Amino acid sequence: MGQFGTGVDPLGAFSLRPMPTKSALASNYLNFADGSGNDFAQQYLPELYEAEVERYGNRTLSGFLRMVGAEMPMTSDQVIWSEQNRLHIGYENGTGDLSVELTGATTATGSTITLGSDHNMSIRVGNTIVVADAATGLLTLKCYVSAINQAARSFTVLSYTTADLSSLTVGAATTADVNLFVYGSEFGKGTLGMVGSLDAQFTQYNNKPIIIKDTYEISGSDAAQIGWVEVAAEDGTNGYLWYLKSEGETRLRFQDYLEMAVVEGETATAGSGVVSQSALGTGITTAGTEGLFAAITSRGNVYQNYANGTGTGGAGTRSALQDFDFILQNLDKQGAIEENMLFLDRETSLDFDDMLAAQNSYGAGGTSYGVFENSEEMALNLGFDGFRRGSYDFYKTDWKYLNDATTRGLIDNVKGVMVPAGTSTVYDQMLGTNIRRPFLHVRYRASEADDRRMKSWITGSVGGASTSTFDKMEVSFLSERCLVTQAANNFVLFTAA
Repeated sequence: MGQFGTGVDPLGAFSLRPMPTKSALASNYLNFADGSGNDFAQQYLPELYEAEVERYGNRTLSGFLRMVGAEMPMTSDQVIWSEQNRLHIGYENGTGDLSVELTGATTATGSTITLGSDHNMSIRVGNTIVVADAATGLLTLKCYVSAINQAARSFTVLSYTTADLSSLTVGAATTADVNLFVYGSEFGKGTLGMVGSLDAQFTQYNNKPIIIKDTYEISGSDAAQIGWVEVAAEDGTNGYLWYLKSEGETRLRFQDYLEMAVVEGETATAGSGVVSQSALGTGITTAGTEGLFAAITSRGNVYQNYANGTGTGGAGTRSALQDFDFILQNLDKQGAIEENMLFLDRETSLDFDDMLAAQNSYGAGGTSYGVFENSEEMALNLGFDGFRRGSYDFYKTDWKYLNDATTRGLIDNVKGVMVPAGTSTVYDQMLGTNIRRPFLHVRYRASEADDRRMKSWITGSVGGASTSTFDKMEVSFLSERCLVTQAANNFVLFTAA
C-alpha cells in the first residue's frame, strides 16, 4: 500500500492556509513580457481556465449568533444586568471561605456548624434542616436549629433522632465537611414568630464593548486593471476585476471577526500585559471583553472528554450516553431549560449520532424509536436535527468554526457548546424594570448620531470617493459590540482534556 513520505506535504504549499497577501510578487504570476521569446505563454496558446477554483468551498464562518440570539443597540460604555439567585437555602461544602464544617465535639446540647466567610448567613433559629456528609451524601440527619452566633458565622443544631451529628464524621475525627439545606421550621404553641427576615438577592454582571476594525486599499491603476480569471466570492461578487473580490473577501472576513471576537473575547485582568502596557501610556488602550467561552468557563459548566470514557462525570469508564445523562443531571440542578441547542465539531457531532443510533436497536424482537418520537425515518437519519432525552429537547448542528483548519479546527481543544434556547427574565438597569432577553445576544453601540453595528465607508480618490488627493481607494470597516451571556449556569462548554 502506498503512502506519503515522512515530512512530505502531499498538497505542497497549499495544504492548510489560503493566506491573503498584501501585494503581488514576481513569484505568484506568469511573466508574459520578458522579451525572451522562450516563455511558454508566448510560444503556445495555453488552455486557460477562466474561472477560479473554489477548492475550500464556502469559507465564511459567521451565522452562529444569528441562529441563537439577537442584536440590540446600547448607548453607554457597558451593559449591566442582574440575575436572580436561588430561592431556597442550601450550603455546599467547598474549600477555604466556602467551607461548611461540623466543628468541635458533638454533645447532648447540640453540635456546631460553621460557615466559611463567602457563604451568606441565612440560617435562623427555628429552621429545620437536612445535614449530610459532603463526601458521599449518603449519611443524613434531620436537625433543628436552636441557636445562632452571627459573629462566629456558626449555629447550633439538635438531631431529631437518637443519633447525633458524630455519625457524619469519619472515624474519631471531630471535624467533618457537611452539606445542608433548609426544609422548613418548627415552633411551639403560643410562641413568638420567626426572628429576622430574608431579603431577595441578585447577582450583577456587566460587559463592555470592543471596537473591531479592518481596512482594504488599492491604487487607482490596479483598480482599473482587468484580469483574465473570473473570480467569485461567497457574497455573490464576481467578475474580472480582482480588487472586487479582495474587497468583498475583506468584508466577509470582517463579518466573521464580528462573531469570532465576541465568542473568543477575554477581559484583560490586573497584572496582564495589556493592562500593564495601557498604564504606561504606550498607546495600548484595550481592555478586552467577556466572550462566550470565557463566560461559560467562569460562570457555567465545562465538561471534559465527552464520549471517551473518562469525562468529568465521575470516576470509572462511561459510555457517551452515561456522559450525556450526567450532564442532564446537572442541568436539573440549574434552570432546567427544556430546549437547548448543541453546536459541535465534527468528532463530537458523530459521537452524538452514534450514541443516539445505539439507543434504537434492540435486536430481532423489534426496534424502539422512543427518543425520536417513534419516527423510524428520523432515527435512521444520522443527520437529524433534533432529539429528546428525559424532559429535554435538543437541536444539534455542526459548528463550522470548530472545524475550520484556520480557526478552532487548528487547535481542537473546544469540542462544542450547549446553548439554552428561548429567553430569560432579567432586571435592566437602564429601563428600571424586568425584561425578557435571549440567553445569548449581542449589544452594539448606536445612537441617533452614529450607528456602529456595522460601518463601512470609502476614502481616497478612486471608486467614487473624492476625499483626498491620494490615488487610491481605501475601504474601512468598524463595529463596536459585546456579547451578553445571561444565565451562564445553563450553558455547557465541551472541551478536550
